[in-house]
This record gives sequence, C-alpha cells and structure tokens, in this order.
Amino acid sequence: MNTYSRIRNSMMWLLVLFVLIAGTAAFVPGLAEAEAEKAAPVYIIPVEQKIETGLEKFLKRGFKEAEKSNAGLIVLEIDTPGGLVNTAQNIGKMIRESKIRTVAYIHGNAASAGSYIALNADKIAMTPGSMIGAAAIVDSTGKRVDDPKLVAAWKSEMSAAAESSGRNGKIAAGMADINMVVDMPEIGETKEKGEIIALSSEQAFKVGFADKIVSSPEEAVSWMGYQADNVVRMDHTGAERIAAFLTHPVVMTVLLFLGIAGIVIELIVPGFGVPGIIGVAAFVLYFFGNYVAGFAGNETWLLFIVGLVLMILEMFVPSFGILGVLGAISLIAGVVRAAYDTSHALLSLGIAFAAAAVVIVIVAIVFKERGIWNRFILSESLTKEQGYVPTESKESLLGREGVSVTPLRPAGTVIINDERIDVVTDGEFIPKDMPVVVIHVEGARVVVKPK
Repeated sequence: MNTYSRIRNSMMWLLVLFVLIAGTAAFVPGLAEAEAEKAAPVYIIPVEQKIETGLEKFLKRGFKEAEKSNAGLIVLEIDTPGGLVNTAQNIGKMIRESKIRTVAYIHGNAASAGSYIALNADKIAMTPGSMIGAAAIVDSTGKRVDDPKLVAAWKSEMSAAAESSGRNGKIAAGMADINMVVDMPEIGETKEKGEIIALSSEQAFKVGFADKIVSSPEEAVSWMGYQADNVVRMDHTGAERIAAFLTHPVVMTVLLFLGIAGIVIELIVPGFGVPGIIGVAAFVLYFFGNYVAGFAGNETWLLFIVGLVLMILEMFVPSFGILGVLGAISLIAGVVRAAYDTSHALLSLGIAFAAAAVVIVIVAIVFKERGIWNRFILSESLTKEQGYVPTESKESLLGREGVSVTPLRPAGTVIINDERIDVVTDGEFIPKDMPVVVIHVEGARVVVKPK
C-alpha cells in the first residue's frame, strides 16, 4: 500500500470518528434533558366538586403555579358529578393549551361535564370501580335537555375531545346523545336509542377510554415515568375553604334569612342596632363567599349597596314606596346574580323570605310601641296640664233667648245671659237690639233667628 492510500484511509477513519463523536454529543444532551424532565415536579390538582366558575378559578391557579415551578406533569384527581358545560369547555381549553402534560386520574366518577374534562387530558388513568360518561345535558333541575342544537353542539365537543387523544369519537358522542346507536365490540355491547353510555374502569380500558388501571395517583405518576416522591399536591386556600362553606345551599339560605330579617327589623323598629349589624354582616358574608368562589362579580356588590341605600332612603324620603320597591329589586337581583345557580338562589331566597316574614311579624307585634309606624299616628293629647285650653261647648245655648248687640248680616254678636256670643243667622238680616233665639248649635257655630 502506497503512501497516498495510507493517507486516504487515515482521513476516512478520522471522518468516521468525527461523525461518531458529533452524534454522541447530540444524543447525550437530549438524554440528559429527558432525564431532567422526568425529575421535574409533578402537580396533583383535585377536581372533586361540581364544575363551576370557582373550580375553573382554582384550576387556573394550579396550572400557573405548575408552570412557574417548571412541572413536568399535572395529574387531575377527578371525582365529580359534572356541572356547567361552558365552564367545562373553558377548563378543557386550558388543559389543551397547557405546555405541561396532563393525566386525568379518575378515582370516583367523571360524570357529565367531568368526562369532557378527562377526555381533554393527554392520558387517562382510572381506579377499579370508577366511571366515565353519562354526559347528557341537563338543566338546573336535573331534567334532560332535548334541544337538538344544544345536543349536537355538546356531542361534537365530546367527540372532538376524544379524537384529540386518539380515542373513538362515536363512543364519546354516545355519552352525550341519547338517540345515537353505538357498537362497542371490544366489550360486546351496543348502545341503543334511549340509552346513554357510562363506562366502568374495565370497560373504559378495553375500548381505549382509559390508558391504565391504577390504584393511586402515585402509581399513575410512576406509570408516566416520573418520581412519585417529587409530588406537589394543590390545595384550596383558607379563603377558598371559607367560600365553599358560605356557598353551601343551607348556609346561603341561613345568611339570606338573617340578612332580610335583620335589616327589615332595624328599619321598622329602629334603635336596637344589633339586628341591622347582623343583617348587613349576613349579606356581606353571602356576597363575599360567592365572590371568592368565582360566582359573583363587582356588579353584585354594586346592586347590593344600591338596594340597601334605596331601602333606607324610603324610610326618610316620601316616595310612595317607589324607592323601597326599587331597593328590593336591586337587592334581589344582586342576590340571584351572585349565586352559582339561579333556580337554587330563588329557592333559597323564597325560603329565607318566608322565614324572615314570620320573625318580622312577631317582632313588630312585641315591639309595636317602638315601631316606625308610630311616627305617622297622632298620639299626643292636648290637655289643660300641657297648657292647651279646649273650646267650651255651646250646646247649652240651644233654645236660649238673647238680644242682638250688633246687626246680624248674617254674622254678628248677641247677648245671652249677660255673655257676648258670636252668632250667625240662616241668611236673613237682623237689626241691632232685636230679640233672638238660638235654633241650632254645631261645635262653636251658633245659629239664631228673630224671636
């Protein structure tokens, strides 16, 4: 082999060595980056309540914290009966747009809108005995909605969410549309018309609506290749816990009862102070709870304040009830608008108003002497002891005779029993010094005629 050949072979080996070194250098950082990603923190965020704006607000906070912490995975711990469709759509969009991988860990029910949230996650893990589906639209009373447009729109949303992660869109649509027929040969079942699809964990796994059956969220984390000991569990803040308590239907009804009764009692029986303070405090707690929970906005506070001011002004400004009616309307509008569900708010308001009316009537009877209505009733008596001199009755003059001391045209003066008395005639003229007789007495009016 000549010198040229040896040099050429050496150059070729150097080139191969360079390529190997460059490839290794490119592979090792990628491997290191993957390992670093798997070591990133995992956030577990509970979805264990009705789906409403308060939950959406809580999830937004959780996703933002996860992004700031460079989390590698978010586990949504789902057990919900469903809730508001538009809120579920907002949450689904938030999950899809997140740069962090998400796993829906269903350990109870992912029913109704809850199934939609789960289908938007990258992966779904379910515990034995859990369920996903039953997503037909219902109204606030639980009655199924049959509007074709609403059903078609929601069905397409469910189907699109399933197909985005490679799942059978028809099965997802069958969870929302009672009129569909869906074959599911994987589990040997067919959904007929009049039925709705709800899958157990085993059924969901067989039809591809669950990627793994696990017994705990930590197992789901390990399954995704992350460290189970590097988990951050999101929890509700103190204010959110208080808001959850204050927005409980029973607590809301009690607060409305105290608010209505306290303010009305303070208005009709002024001077106590305590009922008014309790009433205002109850309304403030009602609006605060719904505001923190995400149900109420700033406009509800404005409606409450305007309503309260108008009702107070009604007691001092004569408006023939107009200010009071407007104040009541404003207050009721604020109460209803602040609540999670309008029908529930009206029911709570009705119960609270009926109970408050009973208490108000009792208080009004017990403290009737102190009621504000006493301002409109004349209760003072004009007595001699207070310096008032009553007009003397003239009825004793009826039939008495006297003499006119002035012409009666028709009014004038006569003397009866040496007493000067102002009299009138029935219209006739009586000259001076003519005898007269009293024929009629009406209060201080004395009527005479010629004798």
